[in-house]
Amino acid sequence: MAEQTATTATATPSAQEPTTLWVERTGTRAYTGRSSRGAEVLIGSQGVHGAFTPGELLKIALAACSGLSADFPLSRKLGDNFDATIRVSGDADRDNEVYPQLDEVFELDLSELDDDARERLLVTVQRAIGKVCTVGRTLQAGAKVTLSFDAEA
Repeated sequence: MAEQTATTATATPSAQEPTTLWVERTGTRAYTGRSSRGAEVLIGSQGVHGAFTPGELLKIALAACSGLSADFPLSRKLGDNFDATIRVSGDADRDNEVYPQLDEVFELDLSELDDDARERLLVTVQRAIGKVCTVGRTLQAGAKVTLSFDAEA
């Protein structure tokens, strides 16, 4: 089984093949997330230096999805070299182990636009995010999650 995983990790999928994702345990409460496209991310509990917690990755995925969804309308209006930062926050409800609310703040310099152009752009960006941000749409809709085991006996 480990050989199959290593083969999958080095294979470069075509644009039509779905990306395979997995995590591998690398230590106590530490994992490395991997993709068949060669990406890696360190994941661990809050005390693991240099690693994201799963909750942090969820928040980063939301912010990144919003940014990617907004990139085309923003670059059309601001040019390809615009700066943007999307900050995301939300406290965990530890009694229920959920994030009841996630807040995103999209930081942009729109000072070169007049009030009307700024408002139109922000409406367009918000629509784009609402239409194509898969992460945000999934969180808002809720997703069915299944779990199974492939355990050697």
